[in-house]
Amino acid sequence: MTYVVTDNCIACKYMDCVEVCPVDCFYEGENMLVIHPDECIDCGVCEPECPADAIRPDTEPGMDDWVEHNRKYAETWPVITMIGDPPANAAEMDGVPDKLNTLFSPKPGNGS
Repeated sequence: MTYVVTDNCIACKYMDCVEVCPVDCFYEGENMLVIHPDECIDCGVCEPECPADAIRPDTEPGMDDWVEHNRKYAETWPVITMIGDPPANAAEMDGVPDKLNTLFSPKPGNGS
């Protein structure tokens, strides 16, 4: 099992999860974080830390595409180990539907 970041992180990009990860398996995109599924140790401490409820276990139905999405971008984006500031409009973006198709940016973030 692994945990993955799903579409509600897009344009919210809260980073509370990064602070608690014991293995530094989060990677930063311009407007989203992902978890490298091969590095995640399945501890689950990140899931309750996400204010946007965007982190899910891969055992939930429909997560296969998210596992691949997380893997793809974790292999090209920089690792992030320190919490940063979410976008100013993160609260407004929480829960907006269809973010993957309308708001997702494949560009890497700054990493830290």
